[in-house]
This record gives sequence, structure tokens and C-alpha cells, in this order.
Amino acid sequence: MIDWKNDRNLTMLTDYYEMTMSHGYFRNGFKDKIVVFDMFFRKIPNNGGFAIFAGLEQLIEYMKNLHFTQEDIEYLRGRNMFCEEFLEYLANFKFECDVWAMKEGTPVFPMEPIVVVKGPIIQAQLVETMVLLTVNYQSLVATKARRIVNEAQGRMVMEFGSRRAQSYDAAILGARASYIGGCDATACVIADRDYKIPAVGTMAHSWVQLFDTEYEAFKTYAEIYPFDCTLLVDTYNVLKSGIPNAIKVFDEIVVPSGHRPKGVRIDSGDIAYLSKEARKLLDEAGYEDVKIIASNSLDEVAIRGLLMQKAKIDSFGVGENLITSKSDPVFGGVYKLVAVENADGSYTPKIKLSESAEKITNPHFKKVFRLYSNENGMAIADYVTIFDEEIDCTQPLTIFDPNETWKKKTISDFHAVQLLHPIFEKGECVYEVPALNDVRTYCAEQMNTIVEEIQRLEWPRKYYVDLSDKLYDIKKKLIYTQGQLHN
Repeated sequence: MIDWKNDRNLTMLTDYYEMTMSHGYFRNGFKDKIVVFDMFFRKIPNNGGFAIFAGLEQLIEYMKNLHFTQEDIEYLRGRNMFCEEFLEYLANFKFECDVWAMKEGTPVFPMEPIVVVKGPIIQAQLVETMVLLTVNYQSLVATKARRIVNEAQGRMVMEFGSRRAQSYDAAILGARASYIGGCDATACVIADRDYKIPAVGTMAHSWVQLFDTEYEAFKTYAEIYPFDCTLLVDTYNVLKSGIPNAIKVFDEIVVPSGHRPKGVRIDSGDIAYLSKEARKLLDEAGYEDVKIIASNSLDEVAIRGLLMQKAKIDSFGVGENLITSKSDPVFGGVYKLVAVENADGSYTPKIKLSESAEKITNPHFKKVFRLYSNENGMAIADYVTIFDEEIDCTQPLTIFDPNETWKKKTISDFHAVQLLHPIFEKGECVYEVPALNDVRTYCAEQMNTIVEEIQRLEWPRKYYVDLSDKLYDIKKKLIYTQGQLHN
């Protein structure tokens, strides 16, 4: 795996205002003030019904390695903005926060905390940029991957986006996030080496073009890889040249060697039509088992369209539209102060107001529960409470939409699962990071508890994130008092 701990110190990957605010906190005697921040998001990409939380493993490694080097201190000193006492504090910096987070692969929904950081204000503030950077990107790609996998209807999906990713980190971590979201393989070799995501790939058009004839290119490849022979058949003409030459090579080279050919790939043209005609030719030649792979700027909408046209495609290679989430490339997670701890251990809740209701934050130090039906095991809703509240699942519970409060539902015969898990306690990691395959399996299992109507591509049914009565009353009171105070 990538050795983030030893390869790179990312402590300084922070916005400059984190440093100026931290210096201000320090100068005003607030450095030991204990606060609570929530990381959450307001809107699901592509107007979808769900998102997938990803990036926790990299966030943990970042927090484990937080420290300022002498070079960092000299750089900050050179800005002539920070006092020497503050620079000395940074030179001896030690991360001492408590952190809670949902498990990677969890389906998540707007306005619920997915990462919670509690600790001294300077420490909790400094990690803001990396919390958002790490979680936003991988969650974006994992969500896009799941949408694509859903539309593939059980067919293999391969992530082919490395060359179109917006950095080499994005290529690697995008492959990781795609795998969590349900992709089966990647074209990225380093992702296989470091994360054990199966790497796949055969040839590019350049291989075919290099030889004098397409047949010679296919024959040479088959002689080298008879046990794993997939041929790219669209360099010249899929039906008049590519498929006939592939069949000839299968007959002359692959089968006589004691193997069966694996597949053909179509990367351009009318893929629905070409796949159906290619299927006929392959079947007539006795290659019913040869798979047809489609690529070329695919996404969930294109895949759905191909399958609606009865395209004969067995697997999909998806590149730029996945790795960049091209249709909606910003996840939009935010990191907001929600509470300040008092000397007696109680909390003062904090709220951010806005003229837009969806931008008003949920205050206080909180917990998140997922409510499941005991009858069918499906998720009913998420329920956000104050940190010291519990749910009595033996009694009926009335839940309501906090924005449209007339939408109410009373549930019974249910159980509640707490979604936020301890990750760090006083700066020490207490969470065992699961293997990536286990994260991927967990994601698939959790998605099976989300009803199909919420997962549909267009006009998905809303999944509700409800507030407890106690939390809703606190929020309502803060909206009124803070609104009066600042108007």
C-alpha cells in the first residue's frame, strides 16, 4: 500500500485562513478551548438518491502523521504574520482530538454528520481542508461508481480513468473509490500493486496500427497471451475486419493452444448495433463464450441506454466520466462548528444561519442512528440526536422531516444502529482499518438495505434524515434567538 506516513507529510496542505485563525485563537487564549466540528454535505451529486462515504483510510493516515517540520516553521516565520510563541506551539504540535466517522462504504445522505472532530480549537480547525479534500473526492467517485454499477445490472464494470484523472493521486485514489463503489477492476497498475484491486487491460489501437495488418497484430498478441486473449476490434472496421480477423486468430492460434479466447472490445461507433452484430458472428463461429466489452466515454446514462436497446455487452470499461464524475464533479461536503464545550462538561450549541433553509446547520454534538425494519431489514430513515440521547426501540417512534414538519411517520418493530464509530481518542487511533475488499463487500451489503426507489437514476425517492424532538427544539430556538440577535 502507499506509505502515506513515510512518503509525505501533508500537515501544510491546509488553507491559509486555517493558519491565521489558529494564530488568532492562540493570541486570544483559546488554544485549549474544546469544540466540535461536523463534516457533512447538503446535496447529492447528479440529483441522486444516495451517496457513498469513502476516504476514511487516507484521512486516518493523515491524522496519524500530523506534525510541523522545521522547514514548515521557517516558511511560516517568513510570512511575518505569526508570533514566535505560536510558532513554538506548532513546532511541538501533537494531535489530541477525538474523531468519529461512519464506516467507509456506508450509504450517506444530506445534512447528517459523516465525520465528527472534537478537540482543541486550533487542532480541530487545522484539519478542515484535508477532511474535506479526502472525503469529498473519494465519496464523489464511489457514488458515481455505484450509480454506474447499478445500471450495469450485474455486468462487470472496469475503471479505465487513470489517463483522464486530474492528478496522479486522483488516478490512484479514484481507482480505490471506484472499487468501493462496486467496480470489479481497474486499468491502473499501481492501484493493483498498492490496494490489490485487480488490474485488467489488453491492447490499444497503437498496437494494431503498428503492424502491417490487423490480422498480424491479433495473431502476434494471441501467440504471446493465448491464455488471456482479448482483442480490440474497432481500429479499422468492427464487422468487416475486426471480428472476422479475431475469429480467424481464435481458430488458428488460441484454440489449438488449448485455451479459449476471452473477449473482444469495441471502443467506438454505434456500440449497441455493433455489439448485436458482433454477437451473431461470434456465436455462428462457435464462440458463444467470448465476452463483448464496451468502452468509449460511457457513464450510467449511456449504459442504461445501451441495455435498453438490447445491446449484447458483457462488461463495461468506464473512464473519464467516472474518475472525474464529469456530470457533477463536486461533492460539496462542508465542515462546520456545531458546539463548544463548557468548563462543566456541558455544551453550548452553535448554528450557522442562512436565508436558504438548506444551508442552516444542525447544531450541537450529535449521534446518528439508522433505523431498520425488523420485518424486511430495509433502512427506514436516519435519525440524528443529541450526543447523550438513546432510542427505545421497544416503543413506537414518530419521525418527521425537519424542513417540512408536516411530513410525519410513526414506526414500530424496528431497530437502530449507531453510524458514527470512534476513530481517534485523544489523538490515538482506536479504529482498525478494514481490508479494501471488506469495505467493498460492506458497501454492497449496505446498499442492499436501501430500497430500489431511492437508488433509481432519475427522480429518486427521498431518503429522510430526521432530527430528534430534543435536537429540533434546540435548532428552532437558536434560529429564533440568533436571528433576532443579528437582525
